[in-house]
Amino acid sequence: MSRFLTLLLGAGIGAAAAHFFDPESGRRRRAQLRDQATSKASSGVSQAARTATHAAARAKGAAATAAPTGSADLDDTGLARKVETEIFRDAAAPKGEVSVDVQAGVVYLRGSVDDPQWIARFGDEAAKVDGIKGVENLLHEPGKPAPAAEPRGAVQDRI
Repeated sequence: MSRFLTLLLGAGIGAAAAHFFDPESGRRRRAQLRDQATSKASSGVSQAARTATHAAARAKGAAATAAPTGSADLDDTGLARKVETEIFRDAAAPKGEVSVDVQAGVVYLRGSVDDPQWIARFGDEAAKVDGIKGVENLLHEPGKPAPAAEPRGAVQDRI
């Protein structure tokens, strides 16, 4: 039985040699085989690079998710943007006449809002933002006078 396998192996090697070393088409076939092998190797390298990049991005995302989001290191402008994001999250929130300002960690809400429930809700939601030390809700209904702001030291004394 081993002679038969040897015969088949020899016949296969001979056929491959005749195919690739044929005087008329052998050069083209060898170039085609080389090009296909190079392409497969390049595709493998590209796939490995994509997989590694994807794994690194997933690890970075997992680390960012696990790490605490320290709002304490945000400056007043960053805190103001964060408060705006929170209080205007609801699509029905009246955004047009509301101004958000943060000074020394204290939020100042100014402007006019038609619905008194929104005025209270804006103040409550602003107070929930991490890193906020206090809220001065100076919002008022149109046609009514704005509430007077307390001096800055008084707000911080209450906190």
